[in-house]
Amino acid sequence: MQDDVPPLALLYVMRDTPLWLVGLIMTVVVVAYAVGLLLMARYRYGEDRLKLNNEVAGFKYAVVGVLYAVLLAFVVIAVWEDYSETEDAVRAEAKAAVDLYRVAEALPGKGAAVASGVVKYVKDVRETSWDAMATGEQSELVAQDLRALSHHIFALDVESRKEQILFQKALDLLTVITDNRNERLDSANGSVPGVLWFVLIVGGIITVGYPAFFAASNLAAQVLMTGSLAALLALTLFLGLAFDFPFTGDPHISKEPFADALLQMD
Repeated sequence: MQDDVPPLALLYVMRDTPLWLVGLIMTVVVVAYAVGLLLMARYRYGEDRLKLNNEVAGFKYAVVGVLYAVLLAFVVIAVWEDYSETEDAVRAEAKAAVDLYRVAEALPGKGAAVASGVVKYVKDVRETSWDAMATGEQSELVAQDLRALSHHIFALDVESRKEQILFQKALDLLTVITDNRNERLDSANGSVPGVLWFVLIVGGIITVGYPAFFAASNLAAQVLMTGSLAALLALTLFLGLAFDFPFTGDPHISKEPFADALLQMD
């Protein structure tokens, strides 16, 4: 697991609150901050005084905006790639379980314990793992199933050349299952370090607060432009947050590959 474990409160909020509501709250808070700061500065310093900053502050704001946009785009792309890789890992784990079940069937008598162990593992992953990963944890029941499955495979007494080949294949598939399980468990806690989230949040506060140094002749237009910028920034941050925790909230990475695996094994 990562060292930068997110606060459990955040994961519980994302798990128990509709994702659209989380996004709406984030957007309203950020827009209220940006527009409120703009109106407060306008009231405190006046339009004429703020207009003196337009030329110099406009140039600096362009630099700040570009730097923050590059950083934000980097994070969103990174979490999306990690989300896709985790989704692939879930499918690969379920497919490897089906293949291991078939290999166990090819070992009459000797593979019965392995086959039943695979079925139990897949059932428990589908029924318990997603709830545990939603709060950044792992299912102890599934961990026990994996240890038992490994024991059954290692205990196989192979004799013929065919059985030796099947035993080696079973070991390979067990490795695939274990590696992909570890991949999804690592992703459950998020892939973005806490320090990077801190920089994104502070940078966002600076970026959406910067328009308060400007003054346009049309106040309504300036409020609309500032609010639109703040809403776009909030939604992009929300997108990164949603993808960073792929098993928390709804929608999330589906557990249907394991349901399909059970159907194939039945």
